[in-house]
Amino acid sequence: MNDVRLSPRAILFDLDDTILSAYGRPETAWLAVAEEFASQLAPLSPLEAVTEIMAQSRVFWADPEDHRYWRLRLFAARRETVARAFRALADAGRPTPSLVVADALADRFSAWREEQMSLFPDAHKVIDALKARGLKLALVTNGEAQLQRAKISRFDLAGRFDHVQIEGEHGFGKPEERAYQHAMQALGFGPSETWMVGDNLEWEVVAPQRLGIYAVWHDHAGRGLPSGTTARPDLIIRVLSELIPALEAISVA
Repeated sequence: MNDVRLSPRAILFDLDDTILSAYGRPETAWLAVAEEFASQLAPLSPLEAVTEIMAQSRVFWADPEDHRYWRLRLFAARRETVARAFRALADAGRPTPSLVVADALADRFSAWREEQMSLFPDAHKVIDALKARGLKLALVTNGEAQLQRAKISRFDLAGRFDHVQIEGEHGFGKPEERAYQHAMQALGFGPSETWMVGDNLEWEVVAPQRLGIYAVWHDHAGRGLPSGTTARPDLIIRVLSELIPALEAISVA
């Protein structure tokens, strides 16, 4: 955690669940989709299927190396998670549908997520206001190139940033040090002049802080820091618009 708060000259932004409301509350999303497949899942209930999918998902994404591989293959990762869940249920003696249904369920979830995605309120307004202040802005996002580019185009974000950096296009991503270093180099500023804004405590707080970057955690769900975490953001915001008064407070300090 940085002790001295400096007015930034550059800000790095995460994309998903920072600028876009994208992947929060996965259990709710799975339940909505599973209800659509209720007849194909029967006699397995949607809740029973989703409970096992969520359990397998937590295990699936826990390994950092597996996480890096599969986040570049997100739709395939969801198919694999559902397949593992159905295998686990079958091993426990529960009747499960075919792999065709499993793949269709996973693909519908992926489509549903994209359909439900939206900008956080005031996202464009805040980004435009920061640019108007003369700040250099970079969008630094993990994930596969085609999927992330589609979001950036859909929500009219590319022209709002001085640098757009997608893991799938560059071959590296957060929390690798070079992800932040490359973005700062592209903007022309160092760590002491840079803020990082994002929702992931490891990728947008702990890792950038190790480089001396001021870390702003976007707690969009309002849950507060998880119990037991050692992460200590330099600033916590609930909505993006809180960045503006935070900058103003620094400028007059």
